[in-house]
Amino acid sequence: MTGTPAKFEVLLTQGAEQDLEAIYDYIAEFDCVANANDVLDHLLDSAKRLSRFPQRGSYPKELLALGIKEYRQTSFKPHRVIYRVTERHVIICLIADERQDMQSVLARRLLGA
Repeated sequence: MTGTPAKFEVLLTQGAEQDLEAIYDYIAEFDCVANANDVLDHLLDSAKRLSRFPQRGSYPKELLALGIKEYRQTSFKPHRVIYRVTERHVIICLIADERQDMQSVLARRLLGA
């Protein structure tokens, strides 16, 4: 169909899956399971929406300051979903609470620093 964007396959790295588990476990322990389920659903929906328009995400400012435009982000406050786009895939690399030291998190996970 003309005008219909190509659909990308959304994949989560092992690290992103672990991030989701840690976020869920934290909210379930310190808030409640219902809220943990709600946050998990919203984060997964945010990721799923990237299958249609992956380029809509902004560049993480911490990486942009280093001249790195390989990664993009979307969010469900206060969580940031950091991903990269390949020819046919959206690869979710990191899901983190933006209240963390994001410079360190990004450097450690994405840049291997």
